[in-house]
Amino acid sequence: MALAFCGDEGNSTAYNVDHGVLNNGCFVDALNVVPHVFLLFITFPILFIGWGSQSSKVHIHHSTWLHFPGHNLRWILTFILLFVLVCEIAEGIVSDGVSESRHLHLYMPAGMAFLAAITSVVYYHNIETSNFPKLLIALLFYWTLAFITKTIKFVKFCDNGVGFSQLRFCLTGLLVVLYGMLLAVEINVIRVRRYVFFKTPKEVKPPEDLQDLGVRFLQPFVNLLSKGTYWWMNTFIKTAHKKPIDLKTIGKLPIAMRALTNYIRLNEAFEAQKNKRSSSPQGSRSIWRALCCAFGRPLLLSSTFRILADLLGFAGPLCISGIVHNVGKGNNTIRPQTKILGVFFISSQEFLSNAYVLAVLLFFALLLQRTFLQASYYVAIETGINLRGAIQTKIYNKIMQLSTSNMSMGEMTAGQICNLVAIDTNQLMWFFFLCPNLWAMPVQIIVGVLLLYYLLGISALIGAAVIIVLAPVQYFVATKLSQAQRSTLEYSNERLKKTNEMLRGIKLLKLYAWEHIFHSSVEETRQKEMTSLKSFALYTSISIFMNAAIPIAAVLITFVVHAHLTRKADFSPSVAFASLSLFHILVSPLFLLSSVVRSTVKALVSVQKLSEFLSSEEIGEEHDKSSELRSADNHSKYQAVPLKVVNRKRPAREDWNNYSSHMRRPINITEADDFCVKITNGFFTWTPEGPPALSNIDIRIPQGQLTMIVGQVGCGKSSLLLAILGEMQKISGNISWSSCTSDSETGEDFSPEKESPVDMEFRKRGAVAYASQKPWLLNATVEENITFESSFNKQRYKAVIDACSLQPDIDILPHGDQTQIGERGINLSGGQRQRISVARALYQQTNVVFLDDPFSALDIHLSDHLMQEGILKMLREDKRTIVLVTHKLQYLPHADWIIAMKDGNIQREGTLKDIQKSETELFEHWKTLMNRQDQELEKETTIEENPVLERTNLRRTMYSREALLKDDEEDEEEVTESDDEDNLSSVLHQRAKMPWRACGKYLSAAGILLLPLLLLSQLLKHTVMVAIDYCLALWTEDVISVKIEPETKNCSQCVEFDHSQYSKVFSILCCLGIVLCLVTSIAVEWTGLKVTKKLHSSLLNKIILAPMRFFETTPLGSILNRFSADCNTIDQHIPATLECLSRSTLLCVSALAVISYVTPMFLIALVPLAIMCYFIQKYFRVASRDLQQLDDSTQLPLLSHFSETVEGLTTIRAFRYEAKFRQKLLEYTDSNNIASLFLTAANRWLEVRMEYIGACVVLIAAVTSITSCLYNKITSGLVGLGLTYALMVSNYLNWMVRNLADMEIQLGAVKRINGLLKTEAENYEGLLSSSQIPQNWPDRGEIQIQNLSVRYDSNLKPVLKHVNAHISPGQKIGICGRTGSGKSSFSLAFFRMVDTFEGRIIIDGIDIAKLPLQTLRSRLSIILQDPILFSGTIRFNLDPEKKCTDSMLWEALEIAQLKHVVKALPGGLDAIVTEGGENFSQGQRQLFCLARAFVRKTSIFIMDEATASIDMATENILQKVVMTAFADRTVVTIAHRVHTILNSDLVIVMKRGVILEYDKPEVLLEQEDSVFASFVQADK
Repeated sequence: MALAFCGDEGNSTAYNVDHGVLNNGCFVDALNVVPHVFLLFITFPILFIGWGSQSSKVHIHHSTWLHFPGHNLRWILTFILLFVLVCEIAEGIVSDGVSESRHLHLYMPAGMAFLAAITSVVYYHNIETSNFPKLLIALLFYWTLAFITKTIKFVKFCDNGVGFSQLRFCLTGLLVVLYGMLLAVEINVIRVRRYVFFKTPKEVKPPEDLQDLGVRFLQPFVNLLSKGTYWWMNTFIKTAHKKPIDLKTIGKLPIAMRALTNYIRLNEAFEAQKNKRSSSPQGSRSIWRALCCAFGRPLLLSSTFRILADLLGFAGPLCISGIVHNVGKGNNTIRPQTKILGVFFISSQEFLSNAYVLAVLLFFALLLQRTFLQASYYVAIETGINLRGAIQTKIYNKIMQLSTSNMSMGEMTAGQICNLVAIDTNQLMWFFFLCPNLWAMPVQIIVGVLLLYYLLGISALIGAAVIIVLAPVQYFVATKLSQAQRSTLEYSNERLKKTNEMLRGIKLLKLYAWEHIFHSSVEETRQKEMTSLKSFALYTSISIFMNAAIPIAAVLITFVVHAHLTRKADFSPSVAFASLSLFHILVSPLFLLSSVVRSTVKALVSVQKLSEFLSSEEIGEEHDKSSELRSADNHSKYQAVPLKVVNRKRPAREDWNNYSSHMRRPINITEADDFCVKITNGFFTWTPEGPPALSNIDIRIPQGQLTMIVGQVGCGKSSLLLAILGEMQKISGNISWSSCTSDSETGEDFSPEKESPVDMEFRKRGAVAYASQKPWLLNATVEENITFESSFNKQRYKAVIDACSLQPDIDILPHGDQTQIGERGINLSGGQRQRISVARALYQQTNVVFLDDPFSALDIHLSDHLMQEGILKMLREDKRTIVLVTHKLQYLPHADWIIAMKDGNIQREGTLKDIQKSETELFEHWKTLMNRQDQELEKETTIEENPVLERTNLRRTMYSREALLKDDEEDEEEVTESDDEDNLSSVLHQRAKMPWRACGKYLSAAGILLLPLLLLSQLLKHTVMVAIDYCLALWTEDVISVKIEPETKNCSQCVEFDHSQYSKVFSILCCLGIVLCLVTSIAVEWTGLKVTKKLHSSLLNKIILAPMRFFETTPLGSILNRFSADCNTIDQHIPATLECLSRSTLLCVSALAVISYVTPMFLIALVPLAIMCYFIQKYFRVASRDLQQLDDSTQLPLLSHFSETVEGLTTIRAFRYEAKFRQKLLEYTDSNNIASLFLTAANRWLEVRMEYIGACVVLIAAVTSITSCLYNKITSGLVGLGLTYALMVSNYLNWMVRNLADMEIQLGAVKRINGLLKTEAENYEGLLSSSQIPQNWPDRGEIQIQNLSVRYDSNLKPVLKHVNAHISPGQKIGICGRTGSGKSSFSLAFFRMVDTFEGRIIIDGIDIAKLPLQTLRSRLSIILQDPILFSGTIRFNLDPEKKCTDSMLWEALEIAQLKHVVKALPGGLDAIVTEGGENFSQGQRQLFCLARAFVRKTSIFIMDEATASIDMATENILQKVVMTAFADRTVVTIAHRVHTILNSDLVIVMKRGVILEYDKPEVLLEQEDSVFASFVQADK
């Protein structure tokens, strides 16, 4: 049949123009082609030729999206236009199919219009991105012409009596409106931008974000098409495949999404709520109101998208019903009767009764539905992320104002605050994610049930009732599940606490041979955790089972009832398969319901917690105002300066003497103003109700002088400092600061003329450089810890490092002063942490410096050096005011002013001379403690001696760490050196590969029985599922054929169809399916449990038996992470992901198999789709994993910044650094949020693409099956089956890829744990059996050391070289030497904690190398330098093996001077010790450790610098006790302070791992040139 524009029926009506040209339908259609051809001719040359030259001229960042006015409206109208044009083309083709000839004019103009519409929007987009509006003139002409020609056509239709009953009339009317609106949009652009017809065009700048090259998150700025399909992510995901994503790649957040912007928005909402309800206090209700006020609008948008998507979702079942129905009738389009203007017209009903039309409509509905759904998710998640950032900032600002007593008295622990940040803000965020479901789900359920009723009548309600009745059961299971999860969480927290303590005290556990006690304690908690994990697994499997079984049960009941109850009912394939897919749709909201309800409950609880926290006690008001003012001041600054830059108006001077005098105002000390701080009649307390901790405080601290505060352990020295800083609650009295302390040392310049009254108030106290007793370090480099946010000044920095003798320590750190320290300074010794903390205080440019016991962890040389160089030279000569709390009374002569404290009162204040005169007793007491006669002389000798004692290199575990880090670096270097193409590609190949090995490890841990069960049950289940649906297809097919036969044969006696046969088979299959669902869900969870149990116990066994080297070289955090995060992943996440992954994969496979069975043609189209799928998932998995890791890794610094702030709150406030820390928080929050946003966008990118592929599958399946059916190949039942399955594919494709990506990340946990399982254990077995070792060995305590050489590891240098010594039973040995001389290694050698590679140690005739480790270590005692206490009772801390009677424990406590302390505690020996012994002072903890060693009653007793943090008086008592109580035991003392070993029988002086001197102390003292003599001299 020939094609002709107007058709060639042989008659010439088509070309008849008797009634005027415009009354010829074909001519009007031809006229309509003109505008489209015009546009295509004009724009193509511009698009293809002009653009190359154009883009080079105008080069704006991001090919800037500078939107013209009406931008979004234009895109929406264009999309609608395209859809209407597709309908017009289809209508033309369908109506033309009726006539004999082909009338091209019915659909060709529409086709041209379709091309032109696409061209118009491409052209517009290019003009917009290059900002060249003059070229829009072409579009203006086009819209005008198109509008006119369409209007002519419409008018002609009206003239000829074509009305609304004809579809073409409606479409033409719609097009007129659309072209008119597009024309209006175009005119509006001219009106606003004035690019033609006006003299001066309007200059427009792109938004601020796009001018900033750092902003890479473009979702808010791109056009609608790119927004909806995440097209802008393509380049990002491609680059991710080339090189790993880091924070630099993802850039900065757009301003509107930054934490500060959102915080301001939230705060305004809070303030508004406060003002509204000023009478009532802030409750959780007002928080909800504020949240809705600040973040409600985007949620509304998200909910709208969601409801639209859900309604469009019902197009699937309806189209299936229509297609199957039409195909069953042979797709005969009723011949239209209407013929006007020489062509046929059809009505919309006739149009929709064409199966192909329905297939195309279904395709469009799916595309639109998926786009809306993803848009809804994206908006909700973005809102949630913004909300989280705002709340975290709000919490942080509150922390900055918390009163310290809240923290120390346990009302608010650091843990609770970190939970608020880590858990509760996330709960709220999740609630906002799921929020749109709350309104969308009821709509979906109601519409679904109505449609089912329309299809099936009353039996549908019975099926729906099954689903709805089982919903409460599901809710019950869900609540049980969350309860199980909560109890699991409690147990796992307890287990982690124990594991954490075990790892922190691992050295002690190994030295005391207590590993088994702690091991069994952790195992016991793990058992409890496993019990609740079992119930968790049970409920999870029930939940999975119900999700799978409910739809089967509902379908079974519905269809059986429908077939038997309603005899006359329509039980055709169209009805059956439409209702089947409706059931699939209905089930999902009912499952979601339980999680949404759970999430809502959690969110309510979180808001309650939040409101409690926000209303907790704050510190003094004046402080509050000033920091508020400060932050208000900074708002403007944050906005102007890119986030990384902190605006410091500081001179960068080299010479720090000038620098400091320039910074600080000159101090004129007049009589009236010679004090720096004065407290009159002060009473201070920690808790408002409690008794005052400090009472009757009347002191003054002189300006520019050194004040020392002394007193016994626990008399309130540190509290006094905190009271002066305003951290304690003042009951009465007042604190006044002199004006010169409030200098401009707060990061901003406050010049007097700019000061407001609030500033005057604020000047009560300026910044104070404060070093707390427990050193507080940041998670940062050494340098950052010392400069502490101040500008870097090289000379000053060097001077400070020297004063604190940090250079040797820095030299052995792996990266010098750029080494990361922190997480409470884990990788440094106590002394190093303390000196860094002091160095920070020295470095700061403040007038006032508070040092709280800075010498406690330092040996005598370091202390002296710090005192001379740091405190006296750097600070006092610089006329700074110094307050020093100390136990080292030998420094009292340096003090200008002394405050002596006793039991929370001031015992005496004045100069040393005053005290000598008035309090002779006290002075004498001090003098004996000071061990001095003529101080002045000693002072001189100390100063002379100091340079002589040359430094030795510090060697500690740092060696090992360094070696380890070096290995790492070498590995890295090797990689970078050979960084050729092939190497890089192999690395990238690794990144793109699935960790199959870890997967194998995981599954193999399940054992030989479970694995086959797991695989078989899954395969069987899915086979049965397909069988059920296939059975349904046959059943309905038979029903129809039975119905059709009588109609064709016209017989009178109609045979009633017997349903019973089919319903039996159908029921049996359904029941089998339900049983298999149960089996698979239980099998998966059971596997999970088994693997979990196995992996954790083997991990614990491996770690606890690992050598000490392992703990020194592996950061504690990373070991803990294996036990916490990774175990949690294996416990709770992997089984669920595994189940989900296997289910979605098998569903997709079975669906594709069914479709291919129905129409083998489909397989041809499947190949390109499969290839696309493969590449999309490959690229996505790499990007997703990197982003997931970034999301996790950016969360860590954020959380540690919170815990860091909570721990160092007093220091931050003393320094007046609140603003700087807030700024830091904003940076951390933003980097975490940008990672989360990119992760969300990547997920949406994947899902949109997978959904579109799914839609293509549906379209191809529909078209092929309709074609096969029409040519009598297959039955309509099978068409229904194929389409129902095709709809499922689109749902499960993205689940499959998402689960694959999740699985990959989660298997990382298995991989890391397997890595740790390869650790070599210590050799616990000995050559001697227990029977060969005497029961009471060692009973005498004789030690022979023969040619001993030890090292920390086989690849490190020896730390002891050829040491020989003989210690007789009962001798007291003192070992001394400079830091790093091998003293501690000496003590560790007795316990075989270090690698002895030469020589041997013989104790009481037995070589210790032959003993089992457990035996050896349990028979010796040691006290370590760092006091370690475990949480539990005092009894547990002294005697975890439960071997001693109470009287023995009391005796030990009495020896350790602790009896009175413990007696006073509630519970005595059963009094509770908090984690790390925080409820005792440092000194008391050390005493407890002594008591613990006394309890063991071993004949050899080693003290490793054990009295470092005890005041001298207590130390002297202890020395006496050790000498008397241990008269018959061998005692080896390693000494910080040499005078503690003057009474020993033998002294060993060590240097660099060899023994330098070995003799009696008196002999060594007589030799003038002996090193020991010089040590003693220096210690005086």
